[in-house]
Amino acid sequence: MSLKGKLSHVELTDTGRVRDHNEDAIGANVDIGLMVLADGMGGYNAGEVASGIAVKTIIDMVTEGCAREDRADIEPETGFMRQTIILRDAIRRANKIIHQTAQSQPQCEGMGTTLVACLFYDNRVSVAHVGDSRLYRLRDNRFEQITLDHSLLQELVDRGFYSQEEAQRSTNRNYVTRALGVEPEVEVELQEIDATKLDYYLLCSDGLPDMVEDEDIHLTISTFSANLDTIGQQLIKLTNDNGGRDNVSVVLVKVLDEYPAKGGLMDKIRGFFG
Repeated sequence: MSLKGKLSHVELTDTGRVRDHNEDAIGANVDIGLMVLADGMGGYNAGEVASGIAVKTIIDMVTEGCAREDRADIEPETGFMRQTIILRDAIRRANKIIHQTAQSQPQCEGMGTTLVACLFYDNRVSVAHVGDSRLYRLRDNRFEQITLDHSLLQELVDRGFYSQEEAQRSTNRNYVTRALGVEPEVEVELQEIDATKLDYYLLCSDGLPDMVEDEDIHLTISTFSANLDTIGQQLIKLTNDNGGRDNVSVVLVKVLDEYPAKGGLMDKIRGFFG
């Protein structure tokens, strides 16, 4: 089942006002409902190598996996839909390739990338992330951060040393505790959430929330809700107007209509209780 016509999306990336090159990478396969954003780091231009490997590997492997397997099957060990496991395995594979490249190519030594990815299917979204690239959702005027950063600052928030409000104002926001390519194996954080018609989803690199408060992101999406491209351009403009200290990338998705899958998870649940 193609999701074209069910989802509207836009991808935008910008170098910012300070950096001389862009180490972010973004990509999508709208037909299967896949969105990927990576924020590379480490070495001269090596960050863009890491993020580029991540996005290409994940799109290629998830596209192949979704064509081959029943996405709605539940994996007994984890309780996740098979499509979520396909996404996780693709990210793990990308991690291995980045790590091996960093070990074998001197110019790539120490490179890595953070990542956030979404896979839409059967009125649900599989969410995977590593590091501090984020996913937000706007639903019925409620704007919320779906992912929690893998960062030193978030750990301090979790332990009660900072409030979320204090953390937003902190200048030490960029020490990530997890990234692709740094170690031979990576722990991928996974979620499955429901999706409804007229939801907005925002994938972004940390260049956006570092420069723009969540309330202003919310206001921008609400104000320009009729045009995703305008929302994306305004978010990048706000980032750069506020200093643009980092590359900034956004992938915006609007759910135009419900997208139940015939024989999907929700069908199986209804059949079980039917």
